[in-house]
Amino acid sequence: MKVSIDEVKYIAKLSKLKFSDDEAAKFAKEFESILDNFQYLNELNLDINEDNENVELKPVIRQDEVKSFECNDLFRNVKDMQDTYIKVPKVIE
Repeated sequence: MKVSIDEVKYIAKLSKLKFSDDEAAKFAKEFESILDNFQYLNELNLDINEDNENVELKPVIRQDEVKSFECNDLFRNVKDMQDTYIKVPKVIE
């Protein structure tokens, strides 16, 4: 789909932006490539098969595993720690 420089400038005006003619030409080409991708999506067959409608889907459940996480860089700027906990000042009003 062809995008003109005037259309880019109109979109820029709606966005409260200003582009030079060179910038508008560059954005017009980028808009064209984006719209071409959407055109490709429109051409795809996205119909749902009725055969798959009756298949019962079950959720995939994984087992929870306890893993130790040791990354000392995360706690590099912490002022006060107790064991593996970060101590923060009490905030009660």
